[in-house]
Amino acid sequence: MAGWSGIFRPSRRPENVPSSFTTDDEKHNTIDVTIHESSAAFPDATGASKIQAAEAVSGRKGRYLLYAGLAMMMVIYELDNSTVGTYRNFATSDFDALAELATLNTAASIISAISKPPIAKISDVLGRGEAYVFAVTCYVVSYILCASSKTFSTYAGGYVLYSIGQAGTSFLNATIVSDLSSMRWRGFAYNILYLPFLVIPWVSAFIVQSVVDGIGWRWGIGMFAILMPFGAGFIITTLLVFQQRAKRSGLVLNEQLNLHGFFSRIDLGGLFILSAGFALVLIPITLAATSAGRWKTPWVDALIAVGVVILACLYPYEKYVARHPVVPVRYFRNLSILLPVVLVCIDNISFGATHTCLYVWSEVSHNFSPRNAQFLYYTNGVMQALVGMGTGLLMYRLRSYKWIFVIGAVVRMVGYGVMVRLRTNESSVAELFIVQLVQGIGSGIIETVGIVAAQITVSHAELAQVTSLVLLAAYLGNGIGSAIAGGIYSGQLRQQLRLHLGSGVSESTVDRLYNSISGTLPTWGSAERTAIDRAYSDVMGSITIAALAFSAPIVILSLFLPNKQLGDGHNLVQGQQPPERSESTLVDERRAHRRNLDLYET
Repeated sequence: MAGWSGIFRPSRRPENVPSSFTTDDEKHNTIDVTIHESSAAFPDATGASKIQAAEAVSGRKGRYLLYAGLAMMMVIYELDNSTVGTYRNFATSDFDALAELATLNTAASIISAISKPPIAKISDVLGRGEAYVFAVTCYVVSYILCASSKTFSTYAGGYVLYSIGQAGTSFLNATIVSDLSSMRWRGFAYNILYLPFLVIPWVSAFIVQSVVDGIGWRWGIGMFAILMPFGAGFIITTLLVFQQRAKRSGLVLNEQLNLHGFFSRIDLGGLFILSAGFALVLIPITLAATSAGRWKTPWVDALIAVGVVILACLYPYEKYVARHPVVPVRYFRNLSILLPVVLVCIDNISFGATHTCLYVWSEVSHNFSPRNAQFLYYTNGVMQALVGMGTGLLMYRLRSYKWIFVIGAVVRMVGYGVMVRLRTNESSVAELFIVQLVQGIGSGIIETVGIVAAQITVSHAELAQVTSLVLLAAYLGNGIGSAIAGGIYSGQLRQQLRLHLGSGVSESTVDRLYNSISGTLPTWGSAERTAIDRAYSDVMGSITIAALAFSAPIVILSLFLPNKQLGDGHNLVQGQQPPERSESTLVDERRAHRRNLDLYET
């Protein structure tokens, strides 16, 4: 495959062995896949080749074991995702730092985003199994820090580390499914991962209720220090064992990288520019949105300017310096990659804005219990998983995806328009859930099409890189949305509380309601509580209008999305050979290449 030959090339290349090429977005209505990067038959140690080699030595049984490992991983991942994130609301409230919730969400989203390309590179250079070990280690350390935290700063530090573990796990789950699936089945296979999510949010709501009312959020987090390694152990063991067998069989090079070679392969310079640039741009924006000085603080402008300059260096560095770029410059010219990244980012800005304060708002303005707030929060995600599976099947049937995406973008925008009207303190419970269901339909379509559209235009060797960029965009968008929500919350809530509670309200009461909802809310139905409900709903209304504004460009940009045809191969670069064959394409390529070399030498 092409990604292998980029690292390990024979000294002489037969002229009849085809070279790689890049699909042209100018011809996006056809499927130009006649040759395909099968000339590189030499084994190497990249993550893509390791997973193929593992499949070659394990056969169909090994594939089933990988699926079983993914199933176990997803169950514990979704249980963690549905509970630990919810405990964040109670933790910030207990530390009297509820106003910092949006900042924490934004920081976590940014860390999750910028950690994906490094983890993608680690999974490519060391292997998928080794990357899982790194992610789970981050998880375990974060659980210990959060559960034992005595201050909000310690909790926040643990949660940032948690974000790295979660980012790595979600990325690796998506990448391995993509490793094993064809273009036509990719959308369905990606979403079938989330089958446990159809049940777990409802179960986790009862767990959260019991934990909050009983042992407390600290124990709710701490128990995962045992559960996560147990759930991840099967797929990690399976991957490492199969990779080791592949090495012994000679399908993967057992290369020894020195420190310089390792840094070159992961493109340490490019990773630093990408991560530092986005961090310096987005974190100051978040802090400015929630701090008293806001944009008048001098260091905010300075850090953003430095971040922009660093990001501007990414293109020339990747083009002229990097030997193994984390963002190859041709991606900037490929609409099939660039547009999905942009569209997913913008879509998640709206999602992040409307969901950052949703849990707290539903408890305050509708007197939801932790269980019912959990139901409302995750209705969107459950609907997204269901619609994503249906979208995947539709993509398989139609062999295309552009107009499916356009429909999803329209549904998304209509959903936000309806949300402006129905997400108020006077809305019925049914109306709140209907809005979440409509939003889930749009989410399921956009996320499914976005990731598949980008993946199919690159070789298997670059699959992890492209996947990480799409997921990076999603988390960056979520972080920006959280920053917007935090800015509106910090800028309007105190003013709205004073307006609705009347001029006689004390500043200490306003500060208490602003920073915490644990034990500070008046009795439901009282005049004071009704005033607080209205204040929170007015703030939520402003957040929803901002989300609606960001949804409009998605509809317009989706019309320019290339509509490539989905075939039965792994991607448009490497051809139409189905990856489901019992004998791995890796073995076929090695044999074919050896025949070509023999023919050339004779």
